[in-house]
Amino acid sequence: RLSSGLAKLSAYNFPVTLNAATREYFQAQARLSSAAVAADIQKVLESPPDEAAAQRLWNLDAAWNGMLRTTCVPTEINGGHAVNALPQHVSANVNCRVLPGVAMEDVRRKLVEILADSKISVTPSGLPGMQSPPPPFSQAVLGPVRQVAERVWPGVVVVPTMSTVATDGFLLDSVGVSTYGLSGLFHDAEGPHIHGSNERVRVASLMNARRFLFEVVKLYANET
Repeated sequence: RLSSGLAKLSAYNFPVTLNAATREYFQAQARLSSAAVAADIQKVLESPPDEAAAQRLWNLDAAWNGMLRTTCVPTEINGGHAVNALPQHVSANVNCRVLPGVAMEDVRRKLVEILADSKISVTPSGLPGMQSPPPPFSQAVLGPVRQVAERVWPGVVVVPTMSTVATDGFLLDSVGVSTYGLSGLFHDAEGPHIHGSNERVRVASLMNARRFLFEVVKLYANET
């Protein structure tokens, strides 16, 4: 029963949902991408979004799918008590990365609907996540970033993005304190190999990022 339910989950895609950050990100990517990719991005930006185009973007860059929709995947399955006995109980941990502004209870109810089996219960694991709406974008936030970026890296395009990894920013966003991340840290074309034994960044990138952050923070401080 659980295997059947998880198969249904693997076949389900949560709807594409854009916010201010992801819309601006994909609009910028459309200007920087090939004609074919730009066309698919434009189809995803339409209302309603084109699911086939979203699938092609997913195949091109898995991280893009995590920016476009809530994702839920099974990460651990436990069951049985002996190799020669039918399992009496089995459980699966389903890890969800939920878009900002989406209620956790809504996701749980959707999982129940997808699994469609009264014998499978869906309960939160650990402490429930706090709700955090996406922070708004304004010239007060992006202006200093673009101003300093042009001095440090002339001609480089500044593209807002929504991270698909964990951040403590949701704790502040959830109580009305808009929170943004900023690094200016460039990595090689193949990526920084995050969490790998060969994780790395160029010395020049580190020094430029330090200058960038220092100058941006000074501009922010002068505005308060």
